[in-house]
Amino acid sequence: MENTTPQILDLFRLDNKIALITGAATGLGAAIATALAQAGASVAVHGNRRPADETAASITSFGATAAAFQADLSSTTGAEELFTQVKAKFGRVDILINNAGTIIRNPAEDYTLEDWQQVLQVNLTSVFQLSQLAARDMITRSTPGQNVGKIVNIASLLSFQGGIRVPAYTASKGGVAQLTKAFANEWAPKGIQVNAIAPGYIATTNTEALQADETRNRQILERIPAGRWGVPQDLAGAALYLSSPASNYVTGTILTVDGGWMGR
Repeated sequence: MENTTPQILDLFRLDNKIALITGAATGLGAAIATALAQAGASVAVHGNRRPADETAASITSFGATAAAFQADLSSTTGAEELFTQVKAKFGRVDILINNAGTIIRNPAEDYTLEDWQQVLQVNLTSVFQLSQLAARDMITRSTPGQNVGKIVNIASLLSFQGGIRVPAYTASKGGVAQLTKAFANEWAPKGIQVNAIAPGYIATTNTEALQADETRNRQILERIPAGRWGVPQDLAGAALYLSSPASNYVTGTILTVDGGWMGR
């Protein structure tokens, strides 16, 4: 009798899937977009102030399909503008990676309402908006008992901890973790898995100030069992797993990729 059980590596393939990755001009988003494209997905890569053209060009250079889009997610209309552009190009979205984020550091007593609102809009409200738009699109193709779409949010270690001098960022990432669970509860019966990745300390432009601070850099490295800062590619495998059929029974989880920080 022919064995019809899928081969395990086949469950990580994303052939014929359309993936939208926000904040994909550099760093985590670019690494995730590249991984999903290598697994067979056609990718829509988004840039905010910085275009994602280089990411798209890099992906198309190895024969995958990619297109770059630009939208301002600090605007309340940015999410819908982005989703409309992607739908017009690709026709649908099967995988959404909510990676775009911003951080503004100031003492809590001096934090301005303007800064607070900007961080919350980019990091949390746009996640709600894009997830809602993607879910509506996915639900139109939903069939009982079948998996129709994946949403992966990028949370943070500050989804669990308070941080220092980043009250808006901490509030937004705590919200991302809880929103992930709320969406998962509602959309799992409709064939949509919603999960999040909480990166540890990753060497990106967002963490340049911490890396340059000799004292904070030493303190951070002393706390990480792996003994090093992460790099964007360290998230690629987790993102692929949560975007693929290999994770079809996983939803509402926050996966830490942190070199052991949370277990210390």
